[in-house]
Amino acid sequence: MRYEKFKPVLLPQQVAQVLTDAILDGRLASGEQLVETKLQADFGISRTPLREAFRELEKRGLVEIVPRKGAFVRQLSRQDIDDTFPVRAALEGLAAKLTCARVTPEVIEELEESLAAMRHAADQDDAKAYLEHHVAYHEAYIGGSGNEVLIELLRTLRMHTIWHRFYFKYHKEDYEKSLAIHQRILELMSAPAPDPVEVERVVREHINSGYQRFIQYLEDQAS
Repeated sequence: MRYEKFKPVLLPQQVAQVLTDAILDGRLASGEQLVETKLQADFGISRTPLREAFRELEKRGLVEIVPRKGAFVRQLSRQDIDDTFPVRAALEGLAAKLTCARVTPEVIEELEESLAAMRHAADQDDAKAYLEHHVAYHEAYIGGSGNEVLIELLRTLRMHTIWHRFYFKYHKEDYEKSLAIHQRILELMSAPAPDPVEVERVVREHINSGYQRFIQYLEDQAS
C-alpha cells in the first residue's frame, strides 16, 4: 500500500492558528487592532504571509479587515449570538443522537475523563481550565457521531461559540448547573439501553440554556 506524503503546514496557517488561540483565550481583545509591523517583528516574517493569515482569520469570523485601516479582532454582537446558538443547538443535538445510537466504550471513557476534569476545575474556580475540559467533553460526543460533514460544521460553529464563552464569567451556580447537565448526558449515553431521542433533546436544551444565560449576561453588562 502506498501512502501520500504529509504536506507541511504553511507559514500563514501557522500564524493564523497562533492568532486564533490568542483571540480565543483573550490575549487579543475584542476590537483590538492587529498591528502589522509589530506582528511581523514578533513572528519574524514578512508582510505577505501575515496578510494571508489575516485573510484566513477573516474567513473564520474572528477578524475584520477594514480597507486603509487594517485588521481588527471582530467585536461580538447580539446578532452573532442569535445566529450561532440556535444552529449549534440543532446540529449538536443531532451529533449526540447519532453518537448515542452507536456509542463506544472509548467515547464513554472520554466523557468521564472530561467531566472529572471539569469538576476539578470548578472546585478550583478555574474558569479557563473548566472551559477547556468543557470543550473536550462536547468534542467527544461530536466526534463519536462518525459524520465528518457534521463534525466540520460544528467545529466552525463552536469556534465562534467558544470565543463568545470566554467573555462569560462563570459563577458557582453556573458550574453546578453545567456539571449536572453534563452528568445527565453521560448517564443517558452510558445507559444499558441508550435513548438517542432523549439525548438529542437534553443536548439541545443545554445549548439553548447557555444561549439564554449569555444573553442575560450581555443585558446585565449593558444596564
